[in-house]
Amino acid sequence: MFLRVTATETIMKRRLLLVSNSTLHGGGYLDHCQDHICTFFGRDVKRVLFVPYALHDRDGYAKTARDKFKSLGYEMDSIHEATDPVDAVRKAEGIFIGGGNTFRLLKSLYDNKVVTEIRRRVLEDGVPYMGSSAGTNVATVSISTTNDMPIVYPPSFSAIGLVPFNINPHYLDVDPKSRHMGETREQRITQYHEEPDTPCVLGLREGSMLLVEGNKATLLGTTKARLFTRGKPTVEYDIGSDLSFLLTGSH
Repeated sequence: MFLRVTATETIMKRRLLLVSNSTLHGGGYLDHCQDHICTFFGRDVKRVLFVPYALHDRDGYAKTARDKFKSLGYEMDSIHEATDPVDAVRKAEGIFIGGGNTFRLLKSLYDNKVVTEIRRRVLEDGVPYMGSSAGTNVATVSISTTNDMPIVYPPSFSAIGLVPFNINPHYLDVDPKSRHMGETREQRITQYHEEPDTPCVLGLREGSMLLVEGNKATLLGTTKARLFTRGKPTVEYDIGSDLSFLLTGSH
């Protein structure tokens, strides 16, 4: 059963920055979204808790993220260095879950028993949550629309459930000049929607991100997004579009 955000939860405190990709062609790590990061975490947050579970080299990953956030004026703790991961989440001023393999990430979140606590801190306490790529995937209903190989098997595909829909990061359009005969991203998402009771999927192209503040969602970045809804035609949304309807179920 998928986790759902219900009306009874205190979602008005919810603040999310869900980024499609960590690195954009021609730039460095998080360069393309660094201004949004600073605006999102603001001055009240001094230290951010980083979750490097999606990559095998957690030390190296934490260093990369720590160096970047330090350049933006934030200190960073990495959850893999904490003796008690749940307590680290309880004390976090802000949370950033990085990209990598989504299956590895979600399994580690469950193994370390932090899924419920992250959900509680974000929805009830208003702790700002940033995700990139896999970190964006796990913020949604499930990881069923990730692009990654299932190199490990988490106990469930149900994710943290901070929003009531799914996201496909790194969304790729069909290249009419390509000779690749494998399935397109659109075809794979269509296959997902052939199953019953599947939520809509927001395809975030590289360079795009979704800002969620309470019940308001806005598309940011430099590229459009594409929305897939079961049984309906796909819809394109421009930068700056109000996508708040995705949070209310009115889609």
